[in-house]
Amino acid sequence: MALYPQLILDALSHVRYPGTGKDIVSSEMIEDNIRIDGNNVSFSIIFEKENDPFAKSLLKAAETSIKHYIADEGEINVAITPKFRVAAPKKDPDNPLPGVKNIIAISSGKGGVGKSTVSANLAVALAQAGYKVGLLDADIFGPSVPKMFGLEDARPILEDKNAEGRELIRPEEKYGVKMLSIGFFVNPKDAVLWRGGMASNALKQLITDANWGELDYFLLDLPPGTSDIHLTLVQTLALTGAIVVSTPQEVALADARKGIAMFTGEKVNVPIIGLVENMAWFTPAELPQNKYYLFGKEGCKRLAEEMNVPLLGQIPIVQSICECGDSGAPIALDTESMTGLAFASLAEKMVASVEEIKAKGIKTSRVITHK
Repeated sequence: MALYPQLILDALSHVRYPGTGKDIVSSEMIEDNIRIDGNNVSFSIIFEKENDPFAKSLLKAAETSIKHYIADEGEINVAITPKFRVAAPKKDPDNPLPGVKNIIAISSGKGGVGKSTVSANLAVALAQAGYKVGLLDADIFGPSVPKMFGLEDARPILEDKNAEGRELIRPEEKYGVKMLSIGFFVNPKDAVLWRGGMASNALKQLITDANWGELDYFLLDLPPGTSDIHLTLVQTLALTGAIVVSTPQEVALADARKGIAMFTGEKVNVPIIGLVENMAWFTPAELPQNKYYLFGKEGCKRLAEEMNVPLLGQIPIVQSICECGDSGAPIALDTESMTGLAFASLAEKMVASVEEIKAKGIKTSRVITHK
C-alpha cells in the first residue's frame, strides 16, 4: 500500500496539542502541503506564535505517530517544518525600550545637592503637563524614590506582558509617574552591600525586565559621581541627554564639571540638556520676597555660561520641599506654590531643550569596553 496524504492525516489525528487537548488535524494545525516522495514525507505544522512552549515536543510526537500508525509501510522518513501565524517581533539590541521616546539621565557630581528631589519633582511636573513619564531610581546604594512617593511598603509584582511570554516587573505608579527602585525589593533598614557587577546587573533588570510601556520621558535618577552604574546605563540605553544638578557652592560646581566632562567625552558622547541649580537661595516663609544666598550666588549660571549649556532652572531652599518629600507628596503637586511653579518651569525648559537637541540631530554613542 502506497503512502497518500489522508493516511498521514489519520496518523496525525492521534496527536493532541497540549494547550487545548484537541488533535492537531481538527485544530487545523496541519498546513495543506503534505508532500510524499516514496517513503519520504514532509509537511508543516502551524503554531499560533513563534515562542510556543509545546512546539518542540509536538513535532516529535507527530513524527512518532506517523511511524507508529503506518509501520506496515516500512521505514518512513519524516521531515516536519514549524510555521507560525504570528512571528515574535525581532529584538533591537540597540533599543531595549522601543516604547520610550526620550531617556533623560539626571546626574550630580557629588551627593547631597538634591538630585533625587529634583528628579522626583521634575517627573511629577512633566506628568502634570500631560506627558507619560517613567522614573527609575538608579541609585542602587541610596534609593530615595520609595520615600519621596510614599511607597515604602510597595512590592512590585510580575505580569505576563512580554511578546515572548516572559514575565515582566510591573512598575509602581503614583501621581501619573511609573517608577521602579531597588528600594522596592530590599529591606529599607538594611544596607545594600553589593559589588559593582551585582549592582549593574540589578539595574539592567529594572530597565529591560520591566513593563515600562509607552513613555514620553523616562528619567533616570543616577547615583552621585561617576561609576560603573553610569557606564552600564550608557551601554544599555541610548540616552537622549543628561541633566546635571548642583548647588551654587564652588566645591559642588567642581564636581559638576567632572560630571559634564564624563557625559560629553568622546567615548560617551551624551548631550547635556542643561544644568539645574538647586538650593539657589533661601527664602523664609514669612518673608517670601527675601533671598539669602547661603551657598553662593548664581554659581550654576556662571558654570552654564562657561560650559555653553542651558541653565534650566534655579530651585530655592524652601522648608516645604523637604516636608513634602518626607511625606511622600512632592512639592510639584502644589502648582500654586512658588516652588511648584519653579518645577513646572523646569519641566517646560527641559522639554524645549530636548526638542532643540533632537532638531539638531545630535545622537549619542555607547561606551565600548573590553569584557
